[in-house]
Amino acid sequence: ETYMEALFAAQFAGRLARNGGLRGGAQAARAAHPPVEPPRAYDVLLDGLATRFTEGYSAGAQMLKRALSAFSGERITSGGELRWLWLAGHAAVDLWDDETWQAVATRQVKLARETGALAVLPLALIQRIAAHTFAGERAAARSLNEELEVVTEAIGIHLPPYGALLIAAWGGREDETLELIETTRKEVLARGEGVGLTITHWASAVLYNGLARYDEAFAAAELASEHPEDLGFSNWGLAEMIVAGVRSGNAKRAAEAAQRLSELTLASGTDWALGIEARSLALLSEGETADRLYREAIERLGRTRIRVELARAHLQYGEWLRRERRRVDAREQLRTAKEMFDEMGIEGFVPRASRELMATVEHARKRTDETRDDLTAQEAQVARLARDGLSNPEIGARLFISPRTVEYHLHKVFMKLDIRSRIELERVLPREPGTAMPA
Repeated sequence: ETYMEALFAAQFAGRLARNGGLRGGAQAARAAHPPVEPPRAYDVLLDGLATRFTEGYSAGAQMLKRALSAFSGERITSGGELRWLWLAGHAAVDLWDDETWQAVATRQVKLARETGALAVLPLALIQRIAAHTFAGERAAARSLNEELEVVTEAIGIHLPPYGALLIAAWGGREDETLELIETTRKEVLARGEGVGLTITHWASAVLYNGLARYDEAFAAAELASEHPEDLGFSNWGLAEMIVAGVRSGNAKRAAEAAQRLSELTLASGTDWALGIEARSLALLSEGETADRLYREAIERLGRTRIRVELARAHLQYGEWLRRERRRVDAREQLRTAKEMFDEMGIEGFVPRASRELMATVEHARKRTDETRDDLTAQEAQVARLARDGLSNPEIGARLFISPRTVEYHLHKVFMKLDIRSRIELERVLPREPGTAMPA
């Protein structure tokens, strides 16, 4: 537990750590005698983190996967053990494991509330806010951030505004986000909390990539990705650096970042990791290769909870299709991206999607009563195939979109046609006379 405490503190200190920092603590942990009793989940987590910080990402990945699997069944018996769920959650993020991240973050908040572990609850809430934000659940994230502010005031502790910053980074409101970044930067420097600097650089990169200010995004993303010991945020910084690098004329640096990213995603092997890799490599590719990679990114990210990155994959694919003069195809992807951003409240990327839509000679649609019964071309295709009895995976395979995107389109179809289920599609979308059911 003492070694876990050391890694816990060193994780926060990050780039500002002294006396060896994470690597020093990890080396000491690896040199320690193994436990006499059978290893508990956090013993395996300690070994995995120590290996990760001494031998590299790939070497630690398999051990960390075993540790995260063990945590799912481990009984938490003390506040100290409850606190290690925070490190487990960050390990899940570092492995691009969205399902485990969701489960661990939810479990820690639940247990902290039930046991009254108020010292643990703020960090648990911040991690849950991040999970909600990446899932596109901004209302839930805001609600938890309000709880976070109440809890920290009640117990008399002060934390940098991480929760608010995570939410604001995707919102596109430059003044608000930059104010939070500056506040966070000052506070983490005073606290010696280097991981907070990485978070501010990542937030800047997301903000400026959304606003299509790619030079600024590239500079911020480069800073965010330069310390791999900052679990998760450093990986995210690499992904932002590739987008910004390609768009700002730094293709060579973007390709170098993509190579670093691929080393991580290969060891991870999750749909989140491989989806981000495919989307990133597509930016650096041309022709059929780019097309295939964009479709792979959408398919893989569509199987995850990371809906903000799925929407970005649709946006980037639509942008590429428009530049390939495939305007009809581009329109469908861009419309999907804009509708997803609108629904999730990811306002920072909406102007980009709207501009691209207008460039395909179509004005972005607004949600009004007049357009309620007007299905888009892809919604109509999805609806007809669902009416004909095809499952979501079958529809996705036919239209080269993910099952989750199919589900999203069906939700829109049901809303526009004022129905509640697929069964009713036969009534509201009758077949042409003489048309047979598909084989």
